[in-house]
Formats: sequence, C-alpha cells, structure tokens
Amino acid sequence: MAVWNLGSINSDIVYFVPHIVAPGETLPSTGRQVFLGGKGANMSVAIARAGGTARHIGAVGHGAGWTVERLTEYGVDTRAIRRIDADPAEAVIAVAADGENSIILHQGANIEIPMDLVANALSEAQVGDWVVTQNETNAQLEALELGKRMGLNIAYAAAPFSADAVAKVLPLLDFLILNEIEMQQLRDALGKEPEELGVESVIVTMGGKGALLVEDGKRTQFDALPVTPVDTTGAGDTFTGYVLAGLDRGMPIGQAIGQATRAAALMVTRKGTADVIPDLAEVQEMRL
Repeated sequence: MAVWNLGSINSDIVYFVPHIVAPGETLPSTGRQVFLGGKGANMSVAIARAGGTARHIGAVGHGAGWTVERLTEYGVDTRAIRRIDADPAEAVIAVAADGENSIILHQGANIEIPMDLVANALSEAQVGDWVVTQNETNAQLEALELGKRMGLNIAYAAAPFSADAVAKVLPLLDFLILNEIEMQQLRDALGKEPEELGVESVIVTMGGKGALLVEDGKRTQFDALPVTPVDTTGAGDTFTGYVLAGLDRGMPIGQAIGQATRAAALMVTRKGTADVIPDLAEVQEMRL
C-alpha cells in the first residue's frame, strides 16, 4: 500500500529570535538555518519515517533540486516530482525562544503543478491506497476527485486554512484533519459540528491539549505528552504523516493517533522541519 501526497515542497529559511516580531519592529536574529520544508514535504518525510510508503507528487522551481534529493535520501519516492520553469517555493520562518513561530510563504512552483503530472502519477495507485493533499498547492480538488473515482482513500489536511477549500473537497473525504482554530472557522462558515460534516474520521488537533477524534458520531480525546517545546514548526505535519502511515499499514486509528502523538511530542523538542522529523525507532524508544 502507499500514501500518494500531492504536496508542497519548500526551502525553509529559519531565523531564531527572542520573540515574534511586532509591527514596525526591527529584531536581530540569534541564528539562521535552512531546512527542507513545506507541509507536503514534511508529511511525506513523516510517512516514510513512520514506516509507510510515501509517493510524493509535486513540482520544484529554479535552484530547488536539492529538496528533491533530500526527500529521496529520507525514503520518499520522488519520481512524480517535476522540475519546472518557476520560482522556488520558500518559507521565511521566525522561531521564538518559547517555541512559537510565524511564517511568510512564497508559493512559487507549488501552485504551478501540471495536472498531467498528477494524473500520470495516480494512474499507478491501487485500490486501498491513500491520497492526501493540503492547501499549499493547485490541483487539490482535481486530484481528490480522481482518487475517489479510482477507489482510493481520500484525506485532507486543512492548512493553511480556507473554509471554501474545505467545503469543495468535503464530499470526497474519508479523513479530515485540522486544528481547533480551523475547526472553529469551519463551524462558523458551515454551521456544522465535526459529527455533521459527513466525513468518516475527523481529527481536531489541540496542541498541548492533545487531539480529538470524531468517528461514527463518537468523540474520543487523546492527551498530549508533557514535553518542553523548543520549536513547534512541523509538529502538526509530523502528526498527520504518522497517522496516515499507520492507517495505510492497517493500524486501528486510535493506535495510529497514539503513535503520532509521541512523534509530534518528540518533534517539538527539536529545531527544524522535515530534516529533524523522528523515525519510528526513535518514537518507539521515547521515554515518557
């Protein structure tokens, strides 16, 4: 089985700062690093490191070939990533001393992914595979519609959040994951609770308060693990990737969430994005 991920690929330029910059403020950084990132790339790496088969679908622009090489090194199948005539996708990330972050995103090649690339990649998928996307690329709706027609399991990570984008794909979904702020925005837009969305499995992540699973009209709370965060960037993507890898490998969803909770807890103790996502052995050996 495999998880087909139509996802963004970024160069993450991370600046470490004493606090998140205020309007009009000039703030010297205390350090700078460049990582592989993008919600899509993060999820693909997390899927691979969780023991799943990650098949990434995407595009990269000028000078971003190193990101594809890095994904390959981390065990992601990159044959459906195309190099195109476009700007590279970049994220400028400020990480504060308390672990909070702010992000400026230049979408570049991520929103110029050719639809023929998506269709050709998914033509290799098998019934029972998963297809997932996020709101950082073009062709989301088309990819999920194609996946549905092919009998694939359909997942959506609703970030960066747009109620319109979620509403368009909602009828196709078997799995939806979003954070509690995004769930409130969706509730405001649609007037529906998670149980009323028509999606088999909905996960609402709540940071330090854990995660909520809504399935078959039942709510199940999963507590977060007590850790001291140094950088929350990529923790949600790590969680999502681990859950999807677990489901693709046949795990019950509760077990997959438990494993993902441990992975996300370990992730927030590290500085960086895709390059520092923990592997399955580290997660299993984690001392609580």
